Amino acid sequence: MTNSRTMVRTWWQYRVDYRWLIKTLKSHSALGPLKSMVGAGGIVMGLITILALISHAGQHGAAGQAQAVLVVVMAAVWTLRWWLLPWPGELESLLWIGGVDLAITANNVMIQDRLLGAMGCVLLVITGGYITIFHSPQVLALHIGWSVLSILALAYMMVHGVPTTNGHGIGDHALGLVVILVVLVVTGVLLPIVHFYNWLLRVDALSDPLTKLLNRRGLDSHLPRFFGRRCHEGVYVVTLDLDRFKTVNDTFGHSFGDEVLVRTAARLRAAASPDAIVVRTGGEEFMVVGHLHGADIGAVAERLRHAVATTPGLPSAITASVGAAEFEPGRHCERQLASTPRHLFRSSDSAMYRAKQLGGNTVVIADPLDGTAPLRDSRTA
Repeated sequence: MTNSRTMVRTWWQYRVDYRWLIKTLKSHSALGPLKSMVGAGGIVMGLITILALISHAGQHGAAGQAQAVLVVVMAAVWTLRWWLLPWPGELESLLWIGGVDLAITANNVMIQDRLLGAMGCVLLVITGGYITIFHSPQVLALHIGWSVLSILALAYMMVHGVPTTNGHGIGDHALGLVVILVVLVVTGVLLPIVHFYNWLLRVDALSDPLTKLLNRRGLDSHLPRFFGRRCHEGVYVVTLDLDRFKTVNDTFGHSFGDEVLVRTAARLRAAASPDAIVVRTGGEEFMVVGHLHGADIGAVAERLRHAVATTPGLPSAITASVGAAEFEPGRHCERQLASTPRHLFRSSDSAMYRAKQLGGNTVVIADPLDGTAPLRDSRTA
């Protein structure tokens, strides 16, 4: 039960990396077709509004007609925006979703047939489905809240005959409850389940199955946390490669080697700062990325090296060659950010190989000018 609660809490706190998700879709040539489908949703929304306006059960009066025209125009702009312009940023995406939610509810309120209007709330599952892919659980919760308020209001209007131009469902409390339950099941139950399992599969795809650390894809998905559009504070990258790991496998077997990797992952997680990410980049190589928070890069790297070298319960000592690089924001930080991650990864990797040449169990700090210089020889630690 505790593990389940922890998993749900982690899901609730998870913030979808919107930019990384768009980049991933684009890399698989999926963004274009998806834009076409999302844009086509505006055509469907416009047709529904026009057909309702023509129908005797649809919008009547000056207010209803004005609302219908506004929604049709909004639907046309939606379609043109998605078809002709690049994929929107996260804020614009949220604004569009809010506008569509309002338009759907407004349509349902203006429709004269109260039963049809109440059932029209099922259309809110369209925006809900979009949210489950591109936005966080908190955004989905706001959407569900709006959906619940909308269906409660529309069911009340249906049962109490507000307005009284159509007798469909008047006084039928059982029918009102049925309509409410239908919408609640679709938006309040189905959408959170889809969002949760979509998150679970995404986390699994971004994780190393053996150590449960992030893999290379997971690293890419978290980089905007450290290399966003603005510079806030120093960032470090520490690369660690276990020394003579092939000998460990040959001597003790691959199952023991896997156990070493699992224990190394646990030691690095414990030694890294809480906001840092720990990654298994492949084989016996690991990477830690985090904010310096004013700390010395040498002290950070040495703490990680020491954590590996003092892993308890192993029949043979395990050490690591450690390379580290740091980025300190400057006056022209925004211009530097595009190449910063690649530069830091390359520098820390070169420093790690320099540590390996020195015999291992050593920390080397990358020189800011792309060179490397040994920080200290800790082979005797």
